[in-house]
Amino acid sequence: ARSRRPNEKMAPKDDDETFLSQNVTSPALQFYKDSKMLVRKCAKPDKNEFTKIAMATGAGFLVMGFIGFFVKLMFIPINNVIVSNL
Repeated sequence: ARSRRPNEKMAPKDDDETFLSQNVTSPALQFYKDSKMLVRKCAKPDKNEFTKIAMATGAGFLVMGFIGFFVKLMFIPINNVIVSNL
């Protein structure tokens, strides 16, 4: 075992536990409590609200799909021109 010098301070064993508690355990517990409170306060959407959200999401998917399709459709001939010139 290593001998301790007179001016060298020994770190208390509780420092690691305090560090772990302050930086890991306490924030995780607080996050859990906040999340639980949020879920309790949230209300489920009724059928009409859910239908509106589902329709808006579906429309968004369709719009983004068409945009992606047309961009790809326009890029294919441009890519062929670029590759054929090499």
